[in-house]
Amino acid sequence: MTDHATTPEPAAKEKVDTSVPASARIWNYWLGGKDNYPVDEEAGDAYAGAFPGIVTIARSSRAYLRRSIRYLVEVEGVRQFLDVGTGLPTADNTHQVAQRSAPESRIVYVDNDPMVLAHARALLYSAPEGATAYVDASLYEPERILEAAARTLDLSKPTALILSGILGHVGDYDQARDIVRRLLAGLPSGSFLNVNDGSRGTDPDYERAQDAYNETGAVPYFLRPVDLIEGYFEGLDLVDPGIVSVPLWHPDDDAGTPKPIGQHGGLGRKP
Repeated sequence: MTDHATTPEPAAKEKVDTSVPASARIWNYWLGGKDNYPVDEEAGDAYAGAFPGIVTIARSSRAYLRRSIRYLVEVEGVRQFLDVGTGLPTADNTHQVAQRSAPESRIVYVDNDPMVLAHARALLYSAPEGATAYVDASLYEPERILEAAARTLDLSKPTALILSGILGHVGDYDQARDIVRRLLAGLPSGSFLNVNDGSRGTDPDYERAQDAYNETGAVPYFLRPVDLIEGYFEGLDLVDPGIVSVPLWHPDDDAGTPKPIGQHGGLGRKP
């Protein structure tokens, strides 16, 4: 654990509203995690009942994250990661994947969910050669995020910005693009943008299920056409094979024949 790590407030769990489902806890449930409440399990089961493929989407997104981080470390030589909207800890968090290949890697996690804050210590254990830290900040505060991240990361060196399943929570697309632009503005040439988000145009059943979920009053998540996801990468050099359905992005050799799902992502390098 680094000296710069933000530790959870003692009363953080008291701020968690367990009467309504939360997307981070539902996602954790679909990933097989235990950091959720009955209300989240009920909502997750109801969604999966309407669209069983959601569990595959959640786990495929996580598998993509593992592969892309491994690629960044082993192929591109990246040693710094800024993971914004990290969500609840599960297996193979960003620092675990990166430090498995490069123990000296440094990782900053960013979230403002009180339950994530309460579990921050689970995220902060680093290989002794590297460092991890946690920043309690909102996605809507890019400059504050960068200022805090600079206490752990050297932002004059290439850094991978990870936005995994978070931009769909920003209802206004132009605002989502602006957040990406402002975060990238604080990173040097040779840095990477790593996005994967729910998409439209691949699975109508998923689209209907998500639209119905958004109408329940829960925190909405907006699926976007692939060309809009590609728009986050404007001005960047895309890493092959570009923005694709996540099972198709550098699949593992033993993965069989991957099938497209309604989740697209990829990597872009800042010139």
